[in-house]
Amino acid sequence: MNLVTNIQKYSIHDGDGIRTTVFFKGCPLKCEWCHNPETQRFERELQCDKEKCVGCGTCAKVCPNDAITMVDGKPELDKEKCQLCGKCDNFCPQGIREIVGQEYPVKELVKELMKDRMFYEQSGGGVTLSGGEVMAMSTDYILQIAKALKKEEISLTIDTCGYVSYDKFEAILPYVDTFLYDVKVMNSELHKKYIGVDNKLILDNLVKLSDTGARLYIRIPTVKEVNGNMQNMEDTIHFLKEHGIHPAQVNLLPYHNTGSSKYPKLDMEYKGTDLHAPEKEEMESFVKLFQDAGYTNTKIGG
Repeated sequence: MNLVTNIQKYSIHDGDGIRTTVFFKGCPLKCEWCHNPETQRFERELQCDKEKCVGCGTCAKVCPNDAITMVDGKPELDKEKCQLCGKCDNFCPQGIREIVGQEYPVKELVKELMKDRMFYEQSGGGVTLSGGEVMAMSTDYILQIAKALKKEEISLTIDTCGYVSYDKFEAILPYVDTFLYDVKVMNSELHKKYIGVDNKLILDNLVKLSDTGARLYIRIPTVKEVNGNMQNMEDTIHFLKEHGIHPAQVNLLPYHNTGSSKYPKLDMEYKGTDLHAPEKEEMESFVKLFQDAGYTNTKIGG
């Protein structure tokens, strides 16, 4: 199932120009600092802002499956009984309940994306498919979207963590203008610790994509306790040089915890409470390191 959590218009941080970014639901990684937890799981789910709940009990009354019961004046959800019918969402007077994840037929999604064609053309922008992990969706589904956009001469950018079988990249390569490729941590053990998997497949895919001549933006989410240090940045530069990878841009993305408030809504635990962004001076020193190494189009953010 290919589920969309959000279609963000007028985005300027997910590639060149003004873009529309589609966030798909489901990711094979479990980054401790993930700021979009609603995109982690591959299935639809109910999120609820419990702090704003006034305990009116409407949700329990309208639920046709008795999945919600009132306990000490607050609703509790039995996920086994919940059929995600959306009635509690529709009838909640506070508007604090929401079903996350919507199926979009290809034609319907492309039609929505084409509404902002004028902005793409004026700004040199286009469409970005993101996540979660867009490449973990059905290859046929993503291909249909990519081909439809290519036919309309709309620039397509893929924002990816790289942790998928390379044949998925091979299939979509002819239709993609730019890959925003995350390189999170060079040390494999640290990668396992903070992200849940080692980084071999990710780095192998990066080399293969580069060898095809694909246009790449290397994006490094920068976390002081994980990869925000000179050693990791030097290792990253060494890897890029060793494999002849010449990204069009390098973006160092300082850690932020703005997504931490989403976790309680999904009954999830935020594990990044002890993580921090490097100081501004440190970030600037990393930029200089890349620029001195020949990657002159390196910047903070993007």
